[in-house]
Amino acid sequence: MTYFWVMLGSALGGGARFFVSGLAAQHIGQTFTIGTLMVNVTGSFVIDFFATLTAPDGRIFVGADARQFVMTGLCGGYTTFSSFSPQTLNLARDGETLLAGANIVWSVVLCLLAVWAGYVAANALNQLKGT
Repeated sequence: MTYFWVMLGSALGGGARFFVSGLAAQHIGQTFTIGTLMVNVTGSFVIDFFATLTAPDGRIFVGADARQFVMTGLCGGYTTFSSFSPQTLNLARDGETLLAGANIVWSVVLCLLAVWAGYVAANALNQLKGT
């Protein structure tokens, strides 16, 4: 059953990635890979927020299928180094080395900050009293 949930989550995550990236390109532009950056940052937040919130000592209990659906399926299908890598290489090939470098640095920095923020937010919820 886990395979089904991971595949379903991956399909939904891929669709969400396409939608968010397209929205960013339409409203912000495609010069810099802002859509991929937005997807990777929000996905980094979600994966650690959910992981912390549903950890054994977390506030919400979910089964293994639900964790794999969200973390492996949704977030795996949503976030995308498969887009990040060729976009960065294309920037470098096009002589946009400053933008390529900025894409690398900001992707790493913002994704790490988002993972930390997800952990902090879920941990704060875990500490609340009551149900």
